[in-house]
Amino acid sequence: MRLHNKLLAAVSLGFLATSTLQATEFLPEKDKLVFNQQGIVEGIGQSDFSPYAGRDFPTQVFWGDTHLHTAVSVDAGTMNTVGQEDALRFARGEEITTTHGLRARLGRPLDFVVVADHAEMYGLMPQLLSGDPKILATEKGKRWYEALTTGDADQKFATAMEIVDSLSKKDPPIDSPEATRSAWDAYTRLADQYNDPGRFTALIGYEWTAIGGYNLHRNVIFRGDGAEARKTLPFSQFDSQNPEDLWRALDTFSRETGAQVLAIPHNGNLSNGRLFSVQNFDGTPLSKDLAAMRARTEPLMEVTQIKGDGEAHPFLSPDDEFADFETWDAANLNGTELKEKSMLQYEYAREALKNGLKLERSLGVNPFRFGMIGSTDSHTSMATAEEENFFGKHSGVEPEPGRWKHVAIEAQLDPKLSILGWQQAAAGYAGVWATENTREAIFDAMRRKEVYATTGSRMTVRFFGGWSFEEGDFHNRTPAYTGYAKGVPMGGDLGEPAAKQPSFMVAAMKDPYSGNLDRIQVVKGWLDKAGKTHEKVYDVAWSDGRKPGRDGKLPAVGNTVDVASATWENSIGAAELMAIWKDPDFDRTEPAFYYARVIEIPTPRWTAYEAKRFGVKMDAEVPMTIQERAYTSPIWYNP
Repeated sequence: MRLHNKLLAAVSLGFLATSTLQATEFLPEKDKLVFNQQGIVEGIGQSDFSPYAGRDFPTQVFWGDTHLHTAVSVDAGTMNTVGQEDALRFARGEEITTTHGLRARLGRPLDFVVVADHAEMYGLMPQLLSGDPKILATEKGKRWYEALTTGDADQKFATAMEIVDSLSKKDPPIDSPEATRSAWDAYTRLADQYNDPGRFTALIGYEWTAIGGYNLHRNVIFRGDGAEARKTLPFSQFDSQNPEDLWRALDTFSRETGAQVLAIPHNGNLSNGRLFSVQNFDGTPLSKDLAAMRARTEPLMEVTQIKGDGEAHPFLSPDDEFADFETWDAANLNGTELKEKSMLQYEYAREALKNGLKLERSLGVNPFRFGMIGSTDSHTSMATAEEENFFGKHSGVEPEPGRWKHVAIEAQLDPKLSILGWQQAAAGYAGVWATENTREAIFDAMRRKEVYATTGSRMTVRFFGGWSFEEGDFHNRTPAYTGYAKGVPMGGDLGEPAAKQPSFMVAAMKDPYSGNLDRIQVVKGWLDKAGKTHEKVYDVAWSDGRKPGRDGKLPAVGNTVDVASATWENSIGAAELMAIWKDPDFDRTEPAFYYARVIEIPTPRWTAYEAKRFGVKMDAEVPMTIQERAYTSPIWYNP
């Protein structure tokens, strides 16, 4: 591929070499800033020669995965033999050997990772497969051990499915608190061992997995070290199948210990209308206190991962030509209930953000005031979101000629609803603007929503909102000072109107290893006086001098992908895009949110790389190209 020459120039731009932060926490020293008559920051005053003196905000984005499973997870451990230590080694850039003996390594190391193994029967599988006498003393343990250590592949798979299915029961099939405590202690100490402040962050966490196929799962993340995490044990569905009880348990833990913890829901697209329901779990009306607890406990949403994209849906957003992206919308997670269109409004992030505005008007609290991240949900112990390096969701099938048509998730209701290998998405990653690569700084950035989601690309994105941004604000080496002097970053609040309309400063720089940029869009949602929600997508910056058509839509950027060779040329698109955009439809009486969406030009999807590697011809329905994208956390306006 050929990279734009502009990329070299883009690297030097001060806007992308610095970072956004909450204006309330990281402000430039305003008494040192020099403003011209138009209110544009021209530089630093005479008290300091260096324009960077006194800068206390981050200068780079950190990349990570908050959703990685290893052999310690019950469902992964039936097929995956790679443990937590190799998962941490892999994430920081080392080469490991997969379950099936393949050598694997990331193209670029991650800055942080959360090994979030399932809380349910935490650590059971390694102990079972090692022949632990306490586990083999149980009827199920003995039978499972004999089946999993046999040479009969069909018997092993059937037993694996039986073990996974046991998670849908009310009580654990093998109840061993000692095994859970031993595994949790070992993991937290291992995370401390691999945590290397300033170089690599191993955040401690686990996944609470709600019962059934409605995917109300949450990843729980601790701010502190292993000693703090060991004051509790992973809260599992065997403690409660109600996510509200998880919030209460985490709230109690924080109050009693002083520890800080948060939860991240994922895969609303498979919840069949339950993840963003506007009712309590038991169907009663949502209360103000519970809405506040959710907003406090869940500041983020995992909006894209292997099991599809959850930003928007074409049924909900028919005017958005980019809404139908890696869509999974046939049924719930395990195919036990068909999807009805009425469910969709309670599954997708954009619609939840809109419903949050309605709930805030009626309750006084917005339970869906979340930022957005991406992660993998890989069950292979490898955080691989690179298209050319995608190992899939689980270790039952590693890269091989027929992987694309293998059943990845078997539907119980109808085999036609089963998810095939090619439907998996090689997504995604979390981009976090933090002051340094440490547990505390990354967690704090997540808490203040200073984060964005990507579908695997590592493009750099900045997004500020305010009331007085002007075109000239880009025309200096340190526009981040301007952003903080005049506005707030992603995750913030615009505050009281200081002009007729809000203005937004947005910029993106391409990932050097991925495609050029097609466009930047601002997505707006708002609530009118009658209580009805609306949305609109605005193209605010784009490449190649295209002109919008009569319908206001931009022509497609084009496509340079050669599917047969799984290559593309960066001869279209741009290495960087930036804009100052003012909302032309602003009404100061209407609450609203805004977030930026950045779209790349088409590049080869993982299926194209697979077809080339193995010389296979896939069915016509299998997509071979992808337009990678990023979604920033929103900026809110409340009258």
